Amino acid sequence: MSWFWQFTNSSIGKKLTMAFTGILLIIFLIIHLAGNLSLYGGEKAFNSYAGTLEIVKPLIRIIEILLALIFILHIFNGIRVWWENKKSKPIDYAINAKSKNSTLFSRTMIHTGVVVFIFLIIHLVTFWYPYNAGGGELNLYQLVSGRFSDPIYGWFYIVAMLLLGFHLNHGFQSAFQTMGWNHKKYFSLIQLIGTIYATLIAIGFASLPIYFLYFHGR
Repeated sequence: MSWFWQFTNSSIGKKLTMAFTGILLIIFLIIHLAGNLSLYGGEKAFNSYAGTLEIVKPLIRIIEILLALIFILHIFNGIRVWWENKKSKPIDYAINAKSKNSTLFSRTMIHTGVVVFIFLIIHLVTFWYPYNAGGGELNLYQLVSGRFSDPIYGWFYIVAMLLLGFHLNHGFQSAFQTMGWNHKKYFSLIQLIGTIYATLIAIGFASLPIYFLYFHGR
């Protein structure tokens, strides 16, 4: 197994781990958003969705453990790659050439990543913990709608989702590039798909607190 550890600790190994875990998280966000959009169907529709998940709770627990491991690997390797890149580039070169050799999305990956991580912790404390600690007695729709109706949490959620969109826009393209799918004939298409994906995910999630803050019940 020593070869495996050597590979995962190599530069390419870290980047491939980032790319693979990133793609898995990209898929998870699509599924998660699809479920959250049932909020637009009202209390019965959303609680029915939550009830369906409750039926397969043992499977959900396994998925949650896998997701936690994926998040940890992604964050850990992201920090390592960022730190190694920072150490390897001369300061003067980084200052003078960063605008020419990189995009705003790539330069802010570590910053948006940190914000998304903080959001994830708050999000778990706000929704995941009460739902799992409260058992079947908790009305999940009332919990979610109540939090999204709170201007402080609602706008924090909106801003976090916009920054998530920034993070995803570069992350999507970077993952495919790391995998070697960056041929000039079709990489522009991958960039376009990544931008569309990131925009739809950000708007989709951000639309939920906007709905409860300004349109629900009016």
